[in-house]
Amino acid sequence: MIERPSPNHDDRGGAPIDMLVLHYTGMTSGAAALERLCDVEAKVSAHYTIDEDGTVYRHVPEDRRAWHAGVSHWAGISNVNARSIGIELVNPGHEYGYRAFPDVQVASLIRLSQGIVMRHPIATSQVLAHSDVAPARKEDPGELFPWEKLAAAGIGLWPQGSAGEVGPEGLVRYGYDPDAPQDKVITAFQRHFRPTRLDGKWDAECAALLASLIRQAGV
Repeated sequence: MIERPSPNHDDRGGAPIDMLVLHYTGMTSGAAALERLCDVEAKVSAHYTIDEDGTVYRHVPEDRRAWHAGVSHWAGISNVNARSIGIELVNPGHEYGYRAFPDVQVASLIRLSQGIVMRHPIATSQVLAHSDVAPARKEDPGELFPWEKLAAAGIGLWPQGSAGEVGPEGLVRYGYDPDAPQDKVITAFQRHFRPTRLDGKWDAECAALLASLIRQAGV
């Protein structure tokens, strides 16, 4: 792990750390992303960045509040930054040539995340995409991100088995922002749990997937 400190952080104000939020950098190169994350003028930061070759950079101590989620909401919490650890994954994103995340990068993420969830009370249902907590604004880490592989390693949830069907109102029960446009919330849900079709429309497959997640999460 390489130390690349960022000046952009502050006190958590006593809030518990109970979320892990994953992002992509969405910039033309890893070097450009690191420079921005460590630039005081950018007013943005994360706790960690993982390059495509698997190198891990640490920017902000875990007990400090990094500025990664922005305007966001999850499970009734609007100050997501105060409650979360943020990890950036180097990837050009949808604007600059979105591509799959290399296996070595994902392996580093799994190792890092396993340590984080051991140090903090982060439930599997609280391992989130930036698009989950900010569905009206964000798409990252996107539909190519291997959520199922992370869940198999104990990081996050993945739908398992049949548990009936739940309507789109169940998205708020699971944690999504009740005030965000419903089509954006549905698309964020699909991007995370049904990436083969991102149409913002609720269907029987989405209903079954959400029912499974609600059962597993116990919400």
